[in-house]
Amino acid sequence: MATILSIKGVTKSYKGQTGGVTQVLDGIDLDVEEGEFIAILGFSGAGKTTLISSVAGLVEPDAGEILLHGKPIEGPGKERGLVFQSYSLFPWLAVEKNVAMAVDAVHKDRTPAQRAELVRQKVELVGLGHAMDRKPAQLSGGMRQRVSVARALAMEPEILLLDEPLSALDALTRAKLQDEIERIRKEEKRTIILVTNDVDEALLLADRVAILTPAPAARIGRVFDVDVPRPRDREAVNDDRHFQSLRREIVGYLGKLNEQGSTVGESATELPKVTPLDLAPPPKAYREAGQSPVETRYLEFFKLSKVYPTPKGPLTVVEDFNLLMDKGEFVSLIGHSGCGKSTVLTMAAGLNEISGGGIVLNNREIARAGPDKAVVFQAPSLMPWLTARQNVELGVERVYPHAPKGERRDIVDYYLDRVGLGDAKEKLAAEMSNGMRQRVGIARAFALSPRLLLLDEPFGMLDSLTRWDLQDVLVETWNRTKVTAIMVTHDVDEAILLADRVVMMTNGPNATIGKILKVDLPRPRNRKTLLEDARFYQYRQEVLHFLAEYDHGPAAKAA
Repeated sequence: MATILSIKGVTKSYKGQTGGVTQVLDGIDLDVEEGEFIAILGFSGAGKTTLISSVAGLVEPDAGEILLHGKPIEGPGKERGLVFQSYSLFPWLAVEKNVAMAVDAVHKDRTPAQRAELVRQKVELVGLGHAMDRKPAQLSGGMRQRVSVARALAMEPEILLLDEPLSALDALTRAKLQDEIERIRKEEKRTIILVTNDVDEALLLADRVAILTPAPAARIGRVFDVDVPRPRDREAVNDDRHFQSLRREIVGYLGKLNEQGSTVGESATELPKVTPLDLAPPPKAYREAGQSPVETRYLEFFKLSKVYPTPKGPLTVVEDFNLLMDKGEFVSLIGHSGCGKSTVLTMAAGLNEISGGGIVLNNREIARAGPDKAVVFQAPSLMPWLTARQNVELGVERVYPHAPKGERRDIVDYYLDRVGLGDAKEKLAAEMSNGMRQRVGIARAFALSPRLLLLDEPFGMLDSLTRWDLQDVLVETWNRTKVTAIMVTHDVDEAILLADRVVMMTNGPNATIGKILKVDLPRPRNRKTLLEDARFYQYRQEVLHFLAEYDHGPAAKAA
């Protein structure tokens, strides 16, 4: 095959508001063959978007050159179609018109009938033929992104550039669009460059994976050939020894890059031995009357259900949810979007009224929220005008009012150090990245010394590589506290890495527990040893198979 695109020595720097200069790219070299699918994989802020924007002609490099068929590119061109992370659609135009605008601008030499046929063909190619007259507000996030792909394809580009087009979507929708992209690759036979932070996505779709080193001054560290036969079934490749080996090699290389800037912190502060108010022992008479084996039935969900009123009548979201947890156990709750995972979690937190059944924690029925049940949400719920220290202090002062001020400060310092924010304690939450804000949320949750830690997709808004770093933070901190914990997630690897048991939920409505998987892997765990353990892939296959069964809802499962 002939080389269609050559990137030679491309560098790019940006000036900051204070006058400083940050070098983003430092000598990028890459050749792309005609008809090839290249995935560019890297950490947040590594310059992936700067690189793809340079190829699109939207950003001019400081040095180096980008050649298309041996000729330097000069600004944007119809031979390069770009799909952004955000949908970038005109909200007042229907699907057909959104695509037609690009077609009319690029293919002026064609008749109106030819242009209309091209629009119809590309919209149908992405599976939206039934939605031609719908406006973006009437479409789901996944459908909007399909419109963006159709619009780029309708330009009939030689190279399709995809800038993290699926990163804002839930796992199930993301999987469906990955299948669409693979089908387009096969049918259109276009050259495709995909920017992503998802290792599995890169391995599922690409011929080669190019990995950018972390910022600043990113370079292409290594390029891996993905010589796994096509078609690649998401579930089947998990059993392929060669796929396992390649995945392990890429993850290992990324792990080494990540370790160079690892933020799992040590603390010079000794954690004070002070009991929080909510964990102080109850009166003697209460203890004598309520003795029970709480070590083995520390948390109990009994026939739990949740019903919401709707204009069409009551809607049962969760039904007959039964689960027993031992003290110090970590459970992952996994399932497709809308299956009621977060509903179960918010009922356990006392934030959502229970419709039927009950939840008992340490021999007390949960009826309301309190600091004995710490929650870390997907979106960090911090006071933006307060510093990291002040945000954690809010909770610490509530549960340790009897402790001296110095001890309370030591508790705050200890956990902020442990989550890697030792140098950012006085930084305002408003000035932090999403990853840093989520670290503050984790520090605050552990600092409460709760009976129960509840994590509602705490890394769901983060790229997969930043998520690895925070998973390490969570694992390391949990290993020291052994707090009873439940984590809602859609990430299979995350569920297995963290949990003693993975609880899989059926699709809603009337969602319940479909299967429970015991993760019999030694602790403490780390990602490297996990990938070298054959049992990890067996567990992964079990969860993936369950999710595949419920891919199209309970009706499909029943059929």
